[in-house]
Amino acid sequence: MGFDISALLNPKARALLGLDISSSAVKLVELSANGRDGYRVERYAIEVLPKDAVADGNIANLEAVVEVVKRAWKRLGTSTRNVAMALPASAVITKKIIVPAGLREEDLEVQVETEANQYIPFSIDDVNLDYQVLGPAPAVPDEVEVLIAASKKERVEDRVAVAEAAGLKAVVVDVESYATLAAFELIERQLPSGGRNQVVALVDVGASLMNLTVMRNGVQVYVREQAFGGGQLTLDISRHYGMSLEDAEAAKRSGNLPEGYEAELLNPFMENLALEVSRALQFFFTSTQYNQVDHVVMAGGCAVIPGIDEVVAARTQFNTLIANPFANMLLSDRVRARNLLADSSSLMVACGLALRRFDPA
Repeated sequence: MGFDISALLNPKARALLGLDISSSAVKLVELSANGRDGYRVERYAIEVLPKDAVADGNIANLEAVVEVVKRAWKRLGTSTRNVAMALPASAVITKKIIVPAGLREEDLEVQVETEANQYIPFSIDDVNLDYQVLGPAPAVPDEVEVLIAASKKERVEDRVAVAEAAGLKAVVVDVESYATLAAFELIERQLPSGGRNQVVALVDVGASLMNLTVMRNGVQVYVREQAFGGGQLTLDISRHYGMSLEDAEAAKRSGNLPEGYEAELLNPFMENLALEVSRALQFFFTSTQYNQVDHVVMAGGCAVIPGIDEVVAARTQFNTLIANPFANMLLSDRVRARNLLADSSSLMVACGLALRRFDPA
């Protein structure tokens, strides 16, 4: 059916890289199996994108993105060319439907297309459609829940075209939010009692967007997106020091900034970020039956700022930790533990995509 939210490849037959094209960088992760349910980080790479090469999840400058993907792949030093990629959640319409259990594949496809026709606001010919059987429907024994995902073909084709132009092959196209949740499962295992019966707020702060996803026992109970991100700090640096945005981004990442940067720009930004997290949590509390969370897990590029967990914890009064899906993985000789630890929170999507290699065929 075109675009893949379930694994349509034999994971044992071929290696697979997780390729995340965010609004600020290209990230690649390669994992291998290490015993049952264990993984090893073989290699990873992060390459910064030029400003506005990717805007609002759209690939605005194909040539620039292709060049950066090529550079990242070369730095990775792998022979693997198969990649799993992801679309931003905003580019994908998802809907859960209930169908009778035991339908044949062909009948299920017909039912999915019929349903999709009703809720997709454009012609079915213009979309890539896929579905995944989630399991028995709650409270109805002889029916199953099916997740349908649909995206305009051009959004999928743009991602696939980037991979092809960079000499790679997109074998899986996922959704960023699902890839993040796959990586989040590894983090949940690190929590007390494996996170069981605990309310966990995953806060992903990228360059321009902050996503809050609240999970309990593997089920999403709340999702919210608000406009806030690390791009604001880059803009502040650019204005304050009279730099181009590209130079400001590079200086921010390397920490190569004049004395006074922390007090004048970084600390106020961190306080601002903590305030946005607190605000997002308040929205969650007022629109659900919950009035607290057990853990706040910080992910995304902004989570790499040293000490951000302490600032968020002080503001929200909830236990706050930095996402590290690689915490229980072995590392190959090519991966420096200290570097990976610093980058881990920004590699959630790439890690979740790399995990697709191990999906049952």
